[in-house]
Amino acid sequence: MSTIGHWSEVDYVVVDVEGNGARPPELVELAAVLVEGGRIGPPRTWLMRPPTPISWQARKIHGIRNDDVAECPPVDDVAEEICEVLGDAVPVGHNVRIDLDVLTRSLPGWTPARAIDTLRLARKAWPLPSHKLAALVAHRGLADGLPDGLTPHRAEYDALVTARLFVDLATNGPESRTAAALFEAGGITLAGEEPEPELKLFDGIGELG
Repeated sequence: MSTIGHWSEVDYVVVDVEGNGARPPELVELAAVLVEGGRIGPPRTWLMRPPTPISWQARKIHGIRNDDVAECPPVDDVAEEICEVLGDAVPVGHNVRIDLDVLTRSLPGWTPARAIDTLRLARKAWPLPSHKLAALVAHRGLADGLPDGLTPHRAEYDALVTARLFVDLATNGPESRTAAALFEAGGITLAGEEPEPELKLFDGIGELG
């Protein structure tokens, strides 16, 4: 994959996961949004039954109940389908290392070499009091026109607004950005770095994203 050209010449997949509150988290919901040719595609979502029940703390954040996933497949049953959607596109997410940690444990065959973190990009782009996803959605109007029924802290909503945030960051400014510039400003590798400290997967109500 070359990063020399315009950012839109690289394929990206924006991911967002919701977990069950275990330590480490187990996958309950995943949304993936492809960004190809600079265009945001439709979201793909999966609900899964985790091996450990969803904790009340996790349920208070995303609203997914154990009854909601009782008849859903375990991640192993849909892992191949998920991997086909993710493909070899560059993963993107808000504090993306958290999503990568859950996904690489849940999908052993999926091992991207690097990813792009919109939290890092946003911190460099805009001097705001907070760079949590909710604050950026309000600052940039990223939820405008989303389909009815989508709510924050559910994977589809968070992945869609993060995809919009990523495209906004990639196109913001007087000059078109190269893929290399995005990797330099917001890229991470899968080894040797810790998650950004501002966000954690379950650090209290209203704190995620």
